[in-house]
Amino acid sequence: MQAPSSIHDLKTLVLSFHPAIAVDTVEEERVEQLIDAVADELEMPVFVWSVTHGLIQKPTAHANRGTAEPIEVLQHLRTLSVEGIFVLQDFARHLDDAAVSRAFRDVARKFEQTHATLVVTGAGHAFPKEIESQVVHFDLELPDAEELERVVLAVLSSIRDRMDIEVELSKDERKQLIQALSGLTCNQARQSVARVVLEDGRLDAKDISRLQTEKARTLGRDGLLEYLPPDENPFELGGFHGLRGWLERARIGFSEQARSLGLEAPRGILMVGVQGCGKSLAAKSIAREWNQPLLKLDAGRLYDKYVGESERNLRKALSTAEALAPVVLWIDEIEKAFASVGSGDHDGGTSQRIFATILTWLQEKKEAVFVVATANDVFRLPPELMRKGRFDEIFFVDLPDETERAEIFRIHLIRRRQNPERFELPCLVAASHGMSGAEIEQAVIASLYSALHAKAALSTEGILRELQSTVPLSVSRREDLDRLRALARERFVPVR
Repeated sequence: MQAPSSIHDLKTLVLSFHPAIAVDTVEEERVEQLIDAVADELEMPVFVWSVTHGLIQKPTAHANRGTAEPIEVLQHLRTLSVEGIFVLQDFARHLDDAAVSRAFRDVARKFEQTHATLVVTGAGHAFPKEIESQVVHFDLELPDAEELERVVLAVLSSIRDRMDIEVELSKDERKQLIQALSGLTCNQARQSVARVVLEDGRLDAKDISRLQTEKARTLGRDGLLEYLPPDENPFELGGFHGLRGWLERARIGFSEQARSLGLEAPRGILMVGVQGCGKSLAAKSIAREWNQPLLKLDAGRLYDKYVGESERNLRKALSTAEALAPVVLWIDEIEKAFASVGSGDHDGGTSQRIFATILTWLQEKKEAVFVVATANDVFRLPPELMRKGRFDEIFFVDLPDETERAEIFRIHLIRRRQNPERFELPCLVAASHGMSGAEIEQAVIASLYSALHAKAALSTEGILRELQSTVPLSVSRREDLDRLRALARERFVPVR
C-alpha cells in the first residue's frame, strides 16, 4: 500500500487533466501499485504498454494486436476516446525518433480533450525539448516507515515458507531497524533484509548495524552520496569553542519541548575559511556528538559524474537525505556546485538550475536535515547563498593558534604510535606558525617516512626539517588570506 500523500499528489495531477506525467524511478512495482490505487479511487481503467507485450488492459493479460512498436501504440491511442490511465514503460528512449516524437505530441494533444492520461515510467529518462513542455514530472518519494515495515514483514513471511527463522526484536529495536532501512527503495530494503536473515536464520538487534553497513554500501554505489552510521563515526572535535557552544544551543531545537513551542529544527551552518583547518572534521564530529548519521554530498561530483542529469540526481540526493532524517547532511566544497553561476550560460544553464534547486530546498525543507556546508573559496559563492534564512549561521575557520597546533601535533603523533612526551612540542609549535592542520599532519607523515628510510627513530629535529621545507598557504597565498580575513571580520562568526 502506498503512502496517502503519494496517492493524493498523483490523483491531483490526473484530475488536473495533465496529458502526460513522467515518473523517474527504478521501482516499477511501486509505480504500478500507486497508479492502481489512484485509478481505483477515480474509477478509471488502466492500460499498460511495454515493447515486449504491447498494450494490455489490466487486470487482463490480453494484448491489443499491432501495438508492440512505439509508433503503433501511439497511433492506436489516437483512435481512443476512453478516459483512462495509459502507462508507457521505458518509453522516453523511443522519443529520439522524430516520427515517434511527433506522434506522442499528437496523442498528448488528443488526451487534453478526452481527459485521459499518459504515464511514462523508467529510470534516468530524458525528454526532447519539444516534448518537455507537455510533460509534468512526478517525484516518487522513498518509502516511509510504515511502508518499510510492511516490506520487512513480507520478507519474513516469504522466508518462513521455506525455512525456520527466529525474530528477536524489542519495540525500540524494531524502530531502529526500520530507521536503518530509511533512504532505501523497497527493492533495496527487501534485498538487504533477506540477506541478513538468510545468513544465520535470525533477525535480531545485531542485524541493525549490518543493515546500516549495507545501506552505506548501497547509497555509495552512485558516487554522489556517502553514508556514515553514528557507530562508525570516530571523529571528535577539539577547539572550535565558539562553534561548539552554538551547536550545544542549537541541539535543543530537535527536542520535543522546542516542537511544542512551534520552533523549527535548526536548518544548518555554512563554514568558510582557510583550506585544511578543520571544516571537514567539524562536519563529521557534529554528526558524532549528536548521534546522527552523516550523509556526505560531494558537490563537485554533480558535474563530473552526471553530465546532463545533474538536477535530477541532486533532487534524488536531497530526497534521500529527507528520508533519512534526522540526519546531518554535509555538502563538501559547496562552491563547486555553482561553478558557472553568473558567468553566462555556457553549461546550458545547469549551474543556475542547481543553484535554484538548493536555495529553494534550504528555504523550504521540512524534515530534520541539518546541513553543514563547507567552502574553501568563499569568493566563488553566490551572495544569495549567504543571506540570512538559508543557514542559521556562517562560521569562519582561521589558522590554528599555538594551543591548537600543540594539540594537532599530539593527535597526529599518537595516531602514528609516537609518544608526544619524546618531542619538544614548544619548538614544533613555534616552527609551525602560519600552518594549517593539514600541513602539520603532512609534515609529521613526511618526517616519519624519512626516519623509516634512515632506519632511525622519529625525532624533533626530523619534524623541524620538514616544517622548515614547507611553504604554507598563508605565505604562498598571503593576499588571498588577508582578503578573506577582512571579509570574515565584517560578516562571519569565528569558530573559536
